[in-house]
Amino acid sequence: MIHVAHFIAISCYAAAAALAAAPLARPVRPPVNAVLAALAAGIATHGAAILMLAKQAGSGALSGLGPSLSFAAFTVALALLIVEGLAREVSLTLIAAPLAAIAATAGNIAGMQTMSDPGGARAVWLALHIVLAFAGLAAYATAAAAGTMYLVAHRDLKSRRFGAVFRSFPPLSTLDRVNHVAAMGGFLVLTLGIGLAAAYSIAYRSIVVTQVVWGVAAWLGIAVLALGRLTGKLSPRRAAAVSSLTFASVVLLYVIFRLGAENRGQFL
Repeated sequence: MIHVAHFIAISCYAAAAALAAAPLARPVRPPVNAVLAALAAGIATHGAAILMLAKQAGSGALSGLGPSLSFAAFTVALALLIVEGLAREVSLTLIAAPLAAIAATAGNIAGMQTMSDPGGARAVWLALHIVLAFAGLAAYATAAAAGTMYLVAHRDLKSRRFGAVFRSFPPLSTLDRVNHVAAMGGFLVLTLGIGLAAAYSIAYRSIVVTQVVWGVAAWLGIAVLALGRLTGKLSPRRAAAVSSLTFASVVLLYVIFRLGAENRGQFL
């Protein structure tokens, strides 16, 4: 049932992306309600799969590679639904929904094997760190998606090419606002997640070098973005470029570490 629920969720995310792309193929209004409904259905089914896994594996349900990737996909889709619902725009779905579908698919392929349940307060501590870390990364991904779209729309505006892609995107001010809010929120939440991870590692003498390096790299990337926006040092266009490039670098670093990982069952 867990794999079936994942398949349904992935199909819903793909359907949401396809619906959001409709204005690119023909001059129609973005089907906001249909996209939001597809995302909501995918998230509900995906959440049910995670709950079933948690019921089977206990508090260690998110500790394996497959479950971690699945939960990352779930948080990206949930963040996307919230942002698109508030903005009444669906253009971010073009980037973020396929990202969620790919992560969920990768998790399914990797398998839903979990690590051992540490039990007690240690299990709660670990689970809280994982949830906060992935929520922060989901906000980071949202900022990067908005940043990428801002760069594309800005390029079209500058070259005065007002094609279907430009017309389907929200105003630059909206993309900039999403980038700003997601960067600030992601920085705060990821900082909490990294702080809990550091305290956990010290308390239980459980340190994995690749996890530390990757976590610090992700935190530095979003910290540069958030602090640049907070102090006004980054213009909207520069913030868009920084968010896109740093997030892409974090993903690339994860792929490199995964390829060299000895334990194939762990997230890192």
